Amino acid sequence: MMSPDFGSAAKLLAPMNDVDVLSKIIDAFGGSPRPDHFTNYRHCCECAEHDELLRGRDIDTLTVEDVGNPGWDPICFVTEEGFTYFIPALCRLALESVKSPSGWYPPQLLFHLNYQGKENKHLLAASAAQRDAVVQLLIHIEDTRDELVREYGVEEELELTIGL
Repeated sequence: MMSPDFGSAAKLLAPMNDVDVLSKIIDAFGGSPRPDHFTNYRHCCECAEHDELLRGRDIDTLTVEDVGNPGWDPICFVTEEGFTYFIPALCRLALESVKSPSGWYPPQLLFHLNYQGKENKHLLAASAAQRDAVVQLLIHIEDTRDELVREYGVEEELELTIGL
């Protein structure tokens, strides 16, 4: 017996715009408390530097310049609580136009969402409602930014992440 394709079923829902999608993300994650620290800041100088940067930002002030460089991305070191706090900002960045030297942010977000597959610590820490809101964001990106999805070659990674 084949498992149901929830991605296809979700596409049958009424179309949403960027504001609607971000509203769902904020509803799902908005009550997440801001942690005192975002990384294991005592681990090393790099973790301390990333923690300092994130402590100086909030969900409204985080920029793609802060997190868009795959070689120097503080989100790679962030705790589950820090990720849950910042996911509204990361989703906002994913919907912004390409305006950074690092390029379009969704490929980096996909990396954070599907790293280690079903054992992804961020997915495991999220509630079902939070995961559903992220899936809606990813389907929205797939539906509204298909040209960028193809240009950045993330079609398979997007489908894989939606499936997680």
